[in-house]
Amino acid sequence: MLSFSLVTVISLLVACGEGDENQTASDAIDNTNATEELKSEKWDEIQEKGEIVAGTSGTLIGASTYDENDNLTGYDVEIMKEIAERLDLEVRFEIMGIDSMLPAVESGRIDVAVNDIEATDNRKKQFAFSEPYKYSYSTMVVREDDNSGIESLEDLEGKRAGGGATTIYSQIAEHFGAEVVTYGNAPNEAYLRDVNNGNTDVIVNDYYLSKFGVGGFPEFDIHLHPDLKFHPTEQAVVMDLEAETLQQKINETLAEMREDGTLSELAIEFYQEDASQKPEEEIEEIEGLDL
Repeated sequence: MLSFSLVTVISLLVACGEGDENQTASDAIDNTNATEELKSEKWDEIQEKGEIVAGTSGTLIGASTYDENDNLTGYDVEIMKEIAERLDLEVRFEIMGIDSMLPAVESGRIDVAVNDIEATDNRKKQFAFSEPYKYSYSTMVVREDDNSGIESLEDLEGKRAGGGATTIYSQIAEHFGAEVVTYGNAPNEAYLRDVNNGNTDVIVNDYYLSKFGVGGFPEFDIHLHPDLKFHPTEQAVVMDLEAETLQQKINETLAEMREDGTLSELAIEFYQEDASQKPEEEIEEIEGLDL
């Protein structure tokens, strides 16, 4: 998780009551200055427009997808709508592939990205992340009749794994020797159908997204691997590394939403489980990943 801005308080020893009063005033000035020193350019720009632009894919069942009335919705989408409303902003969604989102944040084309994006150590060197709004782990979609010949992570070697080129899940698949087959901003059906018909062997992905993807196509010979649960994850809002005030505002809003139960309500609505809380079961950690 990313921390909020750090305010360093320097304590001075003074000999009399008058010195104590001066120190209290000095501390107040120091605290005010530290708050003002948060980089606010992005937040000022958003406030001036009255609009925050969020990148998302519209292709992730449960997280970012279109309903039967062709309205964009999902856990991530509704969280972003609620954040914007509480910050007295309009939100405009830009639809793009996952591989385009982080570059779009970096270039300033979008203000934030919300698409079930994992906050990893390497990504935190390049981008700012909110506090997590979702906790999950990774699993695999495989053929139901034989688990695609995969009974351990090591069995990924030589297999064809469908996924986005820059996702953490593709990095995991490659780490264990799989060949990653990329799709751009394709719908869930394309990935799942290819596992079903043998064009690929596996999809390494988030548990919640995989569960609903499989559930959406009961005619396919696929299921979640019954035994493999690995790589615990935290998903968060992504923004520019310099957007410190925006990060603070979003974190404060997410804290309110966690406190008043909104995050739990939305998670249960879209996942039928409370994905806003850490999973209770034991999840295997993967050693040697540089994510």
